[in-house]
Amino acid sequence: MGVLVSSASRCASRLTCVEVNGFRIEPGANLSSADLRYANLFGANLTGANLTRADLRCADLTDANLFGANLSGAQLFKANLSGTDLTGAQLCDVYPTYIDLYGADLRYANLFDANLTRADLTRADLTWANLFEAELAGANLSGANLHYANLLGAGLFGANLGGANLTHTDLTGADLTRANLFLAILDKAILTDANLTGANLKEADLIDAVLTGANLKGANLKGAYLEGADLTGANLEGATMPEGWKP
Repeated sequence: MGVLVSSASRCASRLTCVEVNGFRIEPGANLSSADLRYANLFGANLTGANLTRADLRCADLTDANLFGANLSGAQLFKANLSGTDLTGAQLCDVYPTYIDLYGADLRYANLFDANLTRADLTRADLTWANLFEAELAGANLSGANLHYANLLGAGLFGANLGGANLTHTDLTGADLTRANLFLAILDKAILTDANLTGANLKEADLIDAVLTGANLKGANLKGAYLEGADLTGANLEGATMPEGWKP
């Protein structure tokens, strides 16, 4: 059942402090375990706020400022965080299946072991973000910036990374089975022991990428740029390689 939200919350983007369901919405607020289901927090300033274990299911946090906020253990099912500033935020152990993070600023965010299954991260900025062992199966990361991000051991089964910037990204041991990496930029990316079975790497930029021991069985690398790439020990069984490619 939806939670009633005070009309004052609609002015969150313009007021220093408002109240939503008895909770003070302000920078540095302690909202640990707060029930903010369906809350209207559009444009709210929650810089440095404590939202650990908060219930934000179906909440609207569009364009909110969560710079440095702690959302560890928060429930974000169907929450809308499109355009939200989550720079340096802590999002460990969150369970935001189907979350909307379109265009969100997640630079330096800690998403260790986060469940981002089917999340919309289109055009999100995840530069230097920690996504170690995060679950991103079926997530939409098209056009996202993952420059220097840590995706070691991450689950990206069937994820859409079309046109994403993965320069210098660490994808060691990541599961990219059937992932879409069409036109993705993977310059100097580390894909050691990554599983790319059936992945679409058509026209992807893999210049100087490290693919040692990677499984590329059945992958499509037609038109991909492999100059300087290290494919030592990689499984290329049934893979479609670029025209004129020589091992």
